[in-house]
Amino acid sequence: MSTDLPLSARFALWFSAWTAGNVSLDEARDGIVADAVHHVLGIPGRNEPTPLIVALGLLRTEGARQAVLALPVPGDPLGLGGPSEFNTEALDAGEGVLLPGAGLGLVPDPVGAGVQWRCLDAVTHTQVPDPSEAEGVLRGVLLDSANRLAALDVARWRPEVADELSELRGTPAIDLPSGMAPRAMQLVSLATRCRSIVDLALVDDGGAVSAAEADARREALLPLDQAARRGLVAACAYPWEG
Repeated sequence: MSTDLPLSARFALWFSAWTAGNVSLDEARDGIVADAVHHVLGIPGRNEPTPLIVALGLLRTEGARQAVLALPVPGDPLGLGGPSEFNTEALDAGEGVLLPGAGLGLVPDPVGAGVQWRCLDAVTHTQVPDPSEAEGVLRGVLLDSANRLAALDVARWRPEVADELSELRGTPAIDLPSGMAPRAMQLVSLATRCRSIVDLALVDDGGAVSAAEADARREALLPLDQAARRGLVAACAYPWEG
């Protein structure tokens, strides 16, 4: 099962780590891109695609000192504050990055083996979830969802999900910047694994044999997805606080 961070979460964490002085510019670039080639379109004053390492410096010059993650879905525009063009693109992508101080946001678009980020005017949503509260809610929802999935006989229709639920105490290998608070790292790990469990469980209806089973499974999983998204947004917004 994939436990990769969303592109925008990687950007938010590594950009913030760089502006906080915890990593070098090269380390930030490498942490964001992994093995892909990244460019940014729409940076103020530039008409051509800009290589990511150059774009990071330009965005900092624009006033960006931190990056905030948005993980919106229809009906829950988590992290979005406007305007409508940015909100629409981030909602279509399911993710985005907001840059307080610069009045800008970025939305990733995987193109072939690379990623093209679109830079737009954006307003940061001020109601970022509190990390402690988000973690407590996530753990409570996880327990409830696990119990409900057990009642639905998850081991029968998705044994991989049952295996992952039993291994939640483990820590998936996620490349995170140095200097992050242990609690933030734990929250990133837990939220990422929970989102992966949701994705895996909902693939091709999870082998459900009836519409009623599919509805019951979705009802059990959507609260977990919402809590996991909020946990990841919170961890990326406050990565250095213990």
